[in-house]
Formats: sequence, structure tokens, C-alpha cells
Amino acid sequence: MKINTLRISALLMLAPVLLVSTGCVAVVAAGAAGGTVAWVRGALEVTVDKPIDKVGSASTDAVRGMKFALVSSNVDAVTGEIIARTSQDTKVEIKLKKVTDGSTEISIRVGIFGDQAVSQQIYEEIKKRL
Repeated sequence: MKINTLRISALLMLAPVLLVSTGCVAVVAAGAAGGTVAWVRGALEVTVDKPIDKVGSASTDAVRGMKFALVSSNVDAVTGEIIARTSQDTKVEIKLKKVTDGSTEISIRVGIFGDQAVSQQIYEEIKKRL
């Protein structure tokens, strides 16, 4: 009887933690320029079938095309990071990671908690330039 009470108490204490800590992953859409787009913990993530240098250029051009203030753009042969600010001074962070010679992982986060709609708009602008 005492063991069952302990198990129930432990379960009741852990249930809220499990509900809150289940990762936030949602499939957003599939694009012709790449694989499945996913919304993961406040960032839009997708792998595209383009080399990192082309994705870096397209990302920088997309940020400029959206009239964001470009803060920095650093892309090398393996990783990249483009930082910008919207007209409302919200931080836009685009991270790139080489997967293969011909594919790149893109992560787009807008603001502290992420803005899915704006992240999707940025991705659409990047796709137009690939």
C-alpha cells in the first residue's frame, strides 16, 4: 500500500514536468528547394539541397530584400550566421550548417521566443533566391 502511494505521488509530481518539457516540434510545410520545414523550439529548421555558400548569399540577400538592418553576415565552408534587426528592433538570427557539399541546414529564429510567421516569410524569401 505504501509503495503504491509513493508511485502515485511521484507520478503526480512528474506529470506537469512531462507535459511542459515535451519538445515543441511541428511540421510546417515541404518546399521544392529542400526537405521538410519544421518548427523546433522557436526556430524554423530545414535542410535545402544547395551548398552553404549559395545559401549564405541567398540568406543575406533575403534579409536585405525584406529591408531588415543587416548586423553581420559570416559564412565559411562549414557554418554561417546572419544577424539582422527588423524595423521594430527584433533580432533575426539565421544559422547555417553544411550537411554535405550540396546541402545545408538552415535555422531561422526571430525574437527571443521565435515568430513562426516571420520565420516562414524569411525562408520563402531565401527560397526565391536559391
